[in-house]
Amino acid sequence: MTATVAAPAVKPVTAHFSSGPCAKRPGWTVEALKGAAVGRSHRAKIGKTKLSDAIELTRKILEIPANYRIGIVPASDTGAVEMALWSLLGQRPVDMLAWESFGSGWVTDVVKQLKLKDARVIEAGYGKIADLSQVNFDHDVVFTWNGTTSGVRVPNGNFIPADREGLTICDATSAAFAQELAWDKLDVVTFSWQKVLGGEAAHGMLILSPRAVDRLEHYKPAWPLPKIFRLTSGGKLIEGIFKGETINTPSMIAVEDYLDALNWAGTVGGLKGLIARADANTKVLADWVEKTDYVDFLAKDPATRSNTSVCLTFTHPKVAALDDAGQQAFVKALTALLEKEGVAFDIASYRDAPPGLRIWCGATVEAADLKALTPWIDWAFAKVLDDLSA
Repeated sequence: MTATVAAPAVKPVTAHFSSGPCAKRPGWTVEALKGAAVGRSHRAKIGKTKLSDAIELTRKILEIPANYRIGIVPASDTGAVEMALWSLLGQRPVDMLAWESFGSGWVTDVVKQLKLKDARVIEAGYGKIADLSQVNFDHDVVFTWNGTTSGVRVPNGNFIPADREGLTICDATSAAFAQELAWDKLDVVTFSWQKVLGGEAAHGMLILSPRAVDRLEHYKPAWPLPKIFRLTSGGKLIEGIFKGETINTPSMIAVEDYLDALNWAGTVGGLKGLIARADANTKVLADWVEKTDYVDFLAKDPATRSNTSVCLTFTHPKVAALDDAGQQAFVKALTALLEKEGVAFDIASYRDAPPGLRIWCGATVEAADLKALTPWIDWAFAKVLDDLSA
């Protein structure tokens, strides 16, 4: 492959392949926000109704059991996970699973901030998954369902026993709305709006099973909890949080945008339709990788390969021979070319991950845009490789 490769004639209609914030749903315009309750209190009837609608539409699209609580909380997925860790952990030992940056971040919080002495860490490197057979479900267990920065996901919920003693706390931010979540095996699930549905940032979702609610009402952590983390009052769950009475003031524009995305999800077949779209998008890249000799998936096992945050590495001998800094520079040059041409924005791998590409394939991305993108990656790779060889 040389720099004589001609620039492709067709560009993606939408060049937004970022892994968060992600592409808006097809056809989105700012007109989608015209019904937002701006200038109104979120505690007024109109605000509470919209927040309640967001919760119930979430339940409907994700097929969440009726006895699970769903709350809108501050600080995106991070805020939701932190609320769970600080409010629920400490009663029994905890197994922390990590195979990418965000899972490793939760390990840091539990081991170095909460300083839990009986925390056991089960890790795997980028592209692999932790040994799930080693998990002790008499312990609480914290894990990411889909590793956003590694492109590795759990294959299903079969590794979690129904008769577990501990709680399962699952960061599902890049899995929700694109992968089947085993609700009967999950006690806490968190995600943010800006991933699969392409919503706006700063708001998180906290979903609690009856087992998690029971823990909250019968266990008091040894450490103080700031107001923003408190889910109980007087030993009882603050039910209002799970009816749209948010802890702090939400953006009603962001709420309107989330409602728009949820309603769109209903028009494409709900959860099954969303999953099908993500799977079709990922297949476009899989077909391209299969016929391309300079790139491969970071996640080698198809059973644990993400269908949203698809991570790729360059296998060409000249690139693979570079040190980490050289590979980072190669990726930077390639992605800068793509951005300059307006064909792909924000697709470099996450800063902590091995150098390569990370291309979002969630449901708001169109397969036709991914098909248009891959020839441009071939073109950019050839140009940067030619510069490297010069």
